[in-house]
Amino acid sequence: MEETKLLTILLLAGASGAEATDVRVVSSRPEMVTGGDVLVEVRGAANDLLIRLDGREVTWRFQPGGGTLLGRLEGLAEGRHRLVVESGRKRIKQELVNHPVSGPLFSGPHQSPFYCETEAVGLGPAQDANCSVRTVVRYYYKSTGPVANGSPPNPRAPMPVPPQFKAFDPANGRPVDLAQTTTTDGFTVDYIVRRETGTINRAIYDIAFLHTPGDPLPDPWRGTKGWNGRLVYAFGGACKPGYRQGRAPHAMSDAVLSLGYASAASSLNVFGNNCDDVLSAETLMMVKEHFIEQFGVPAFTIGVGSSGGSMQQHLIAQNYPGLLDGIVPGASFPDITTVMSSTADCTLLHRAFNASGLEWTPEQKASVAGYATWGTCQSWMRTTYSPAWLQAGACSAPVAKSRSFDVRTNPRGVRCSLYDNQVNVYGRDPATGFARRPFDNIGVQYGLAALKAGKIGPEQFLALNARAGGYDVNGALVAERTAGDPTALRLAYETGRVMSGGGSLGTIPVIDVRGARGTVTFPLLDRVGYGDRDGDIHDTVRSLVTRARLIKNNGSAANQVILTVHPQDGRAILLAMDEWLSNMAKDSSGGSAAARVARNRPSRLTDACWSDEEKIAEARVFRGMGRCAALYPAHGNPRMAAGGPLADDILKCTLKPVRRDEYPQGLTDNQWSRLRAVFPNGVCDYSRPGVEQVRLRGTWIRY
Repeated sequence: MEETKLLTILLLAGASGAEATDVRVVSSRPEMVTGGDVLVEVRGAANDLLIRLDGREVTWRFQPGGGTLLGRLEGLAEGRHRLVVESGRKRIKQELVNHPVSGPLFSGPHQSPFYCETEAVGLGPAQDANCSVRTVVRYYYKSTGPVANGSPPNPRAPMPVPPQFKAFDPANGRPVDLAQTTTTDGFTVDYIVRRETGTINRAIYDIAFLHTPGDPLPDPWRGTKGWNGRLVYAFGGACKPGYRQGRAPHAMSDAVLSLGYASAASSLNVFGNNCDDVLSAETLMMVKEHFIEQFGVPAFTIGVGSSGGSMQQHLIAQNYPGLLDGIVPGASFPDITTVMSSTADCTLLHRAFNASGLEWTPEQKASVAGYATWGTCQSWMRTTYSPAWLQAGACSAPVAKSRSFDVRTNPRGVRCSLYDNQVNVYGRDPATGFARRPFDNIGVQYGLAALKAGKIGPEQFLALNARAGGYDVNGALVAERTAGDPTALRLAYETGRVMSGGGSLGTIPVIDVRGARGTVTFPLLDRVGYGDRDGDIHDTVRSLVTRARLIKNNGSAANQVILTVHPQDGRAILLAMDEWLSNMAKDSSGGSAAARVARNRPSRLTDACWSDEEKIAEARVFRGMGRCAALYPAHGNPRMAAGGPLADDILKCTLKPVRRDEYPQGLTDNQWSRLRAVFPNGVCDYSRPGVEQVRLRGTWIRY
């Protein structure tokens, strides 16, 4: 230690004579340190530098790295700490607040019950109620031999490994089938992967990068040939209530690792384990903090992931700036809160069709639903998302049925609606004690566009809206429409549960990816290609909904590119994002963040689609003209088909009086009377903002 201290003092003595100008915590926010470790940067340091932590000198812990001084401070107790940097006549103070590595930080009180699943992934039994386990490091190598059956990894196996990888034991010498790979920095290295797994924030995390045992690991002061200095963070799909640790999307991605990127993932960054974007952001921050403290600050962090993984990327980029520098959402949705509205509508429409006593053709059902086919609503219902997302008793494994809410047999059981899952955000209705809900369909004229287009008649329109009904507080179907809680509506907007395009989302690169055919060979973008006509719930219009919101909030969507890609272009997408971010990093010409991201987009990276082997560069416009629009048309959803805007961001509409002249097919006196009875307080006026639709209150909100 004395030799290290002496070397540091000599290095500091050789620094410029300027005073220290800045002290910055680079591993996390200073008030959100976790696990007792923190990485601190001192800029402009200098003669007579003295650094104290809680009165104890720690100057010797700071070493030159990346043109500044970096110090990893360890062993912090939980609570507040005082860091003081003195340089010349300058004295800088920085307060640090350390929290447990099990969390929480800003997501609010931990969810209970919570089921640990470390044994299921081969990490052994949990050591405490926070699912803590011993950190495990394993090594693998990519084989040059054939892949058995060409099969993908078994998703049910403990910490799955892609079939082209084999366990690596340095004691056995160099394998004869060891592959090599060339990183983006041009270094050709043995394709050996270090994989680290453990628990952070009660989640199972997974970190992997190229590294040969025995060689120095990367650290905050020096890199290695195997890591290109970038981090790719994977987000998992689906959307289910939590109460479980779950499995992580594995970090062993050949497309990422082979280029020299580090890869990371965590089980609470999988919406199928817990559909809570605030918890996902918190977990990302804590896993990334651990990565930075051990291996160094990434030049940038790229988010990837499909479906539910896309929602997390959009919302984290909006609400927690600095965690993600660029995102690659696949099979994308903007957020879960607005998607829930049109998804829950499917069950209401299904009931209304069946109860109407009228004949409905598949084409008429599709026109009412707004999708390319009624099969999309059927898919939402078949996958149980509609109406399960609103149902208090729709718990998934491992919550036992005996513990789940049941209005008759277990009214105090675990509640599993998605609103209950985010009760820390929405709070509780004092009348019921249950989570407040923003779902609302008061005044929604289901099938209005179909009526105006002559695809359904007035009697069908009236029957549909008279019988649609809504949901009670437990998610059961009722005859009455559902009114959203005003507080929940306001919170959904001002805290960022609705992706509005605000925060930092409009200032970072977004490459929105959809498959043209087959699957996209990119990490975790494993959804089937264009499936709107086949009833795939991952409908194309969602990418354009996100674009509409970016334009509405920022005046531009120049930071978003929409690609309907050939299945072999996945790795090129990652490299394009890398180029875009690298261009931005080198740009010192000033201007707004939005202008900087727009002017640094690679010229070849524009909206495009593929037809077989042909790339068609064409701007994606909702219901626009052109070949891409013809090959992969975008449609809508039940709220758009009820007259809602493309932005699809109105949870509860402002009402206007019903006017007879707004119904082009002409209503009889009897029909007009019945219509007013269905909508006694008026119908949606989508030309006005929604009820309680306010701007994002700010970022880094704590609950």
